Amino acid sequence: MFYPDQKEAFAKLLTVVKGRRVAVLGHMRPDGDCIGSQIALTRVLLALGVDAVAVNRHPVPRDIEPIVQDTPFLLWDEFTSEDHIAINVDCADPIRVSQKLVDIFPQSLANIDHHISNPGYADINIIEPVSAATCEVLAGLFFDFDLPVDAVTAQALYVGIATDTGQFRFPSTTQQVFKICSRLMDCGASPNEAARHLFENERFNKLALLQRFLASLRLELEGRVCIGRLPLKAYHDTGAWREEAEGFVDYARDIAEVEIGILLEEYEDGTLKGSLRAKDAKYRVDQVAKFFGGGGHTCAAGFNVDSNIEKFYHEIVAKLEEHLADVAPVEV
Repeated sequence: MFYPDQKEAFAKLLTVVKGRRVAVLGHMRPDGDCIGSQIALTRVLLALGVDAVAVNRHPVPRDIEPIVQDTPFLLWDEFTSEDHIAINVDCADPIRVSQKLVDIFPQSLANIDHHISNPGYADINIIEPVSAATCEVLAGLFFDFDLPVDAVTAQALYVGIATDTGQFRFPSTTQQVFKICSRLMDCGASPNEAARHLFENERFNKLALLQRFLASLRLELEGRVCIGRLPLKAYHDTGAWREEAEGFVDYARDIAEVEIGILLEEYEDGTLKGSLRAKDAKYRVDQVAKFFGGGGHTCAAGFNVDSNIEKFYHEIVAKLEEHLADVAPVEV
């Protein structure tokens, strides 16, 4: 079995959902792992005869849309709860599904996740922080319980794993990841199709936005940190979509001497999103994100604050200086 320690919890979940209406919720501004998890779990529940629907505050990113297929997926303002119970996937904190959905579901039935910062806030908690993606956790559980995984479900799970492992480059990429992906390919997942939609389908607008981001890069703390900035004007000038900045932060981290890369991104509602990526787990960027009200993993984390780049820049640098004071640099 892939997840023997979760056998009892997942069996309980499958028992409780019988005869119920289920809303599978994911976090706001969803990524591949979030949408992949929502689609896969919704489809498996439907195959088991459960009335299930995926619901999110924000739409599916365009490069991930192909994995949805005929899966029921609603935006929060299209959804009407009819005695639904909620299962949160890929959400370290319940508020990440949006205040609106928290108001509808103040207590979730289940919480399936892989974030180290997840405190276990639902009635049933299945949290595997060593796993690379929530899609990895779900796929493993589906195989452990011999549940139906069709080609569309397999593709959704594969996309979630591929995106959250940085195309299988991050330290979280284990032997189990490849074993599960091999099983998903047996079920019909196509790595070539995933790569074509995710990485070989760029708009010129995205490249123009990337140019702005690269030009904004600034080294801090004697080169240990690199920060890139995307103010609102960058989006207005280039016509790029929000989701097209996905992965930009990796350019900041990938510089040879840099240990932590950061993307600061302004939003129309006056908030600022921070994305942090580290080369080594010892940097615990999840702790930095937690300080600002966010969370995530040891090497990848994020947060949202009510501020702008100009006001917040020196604050994040000061926090990183304090955070890195007792952490020795990684030898390159």
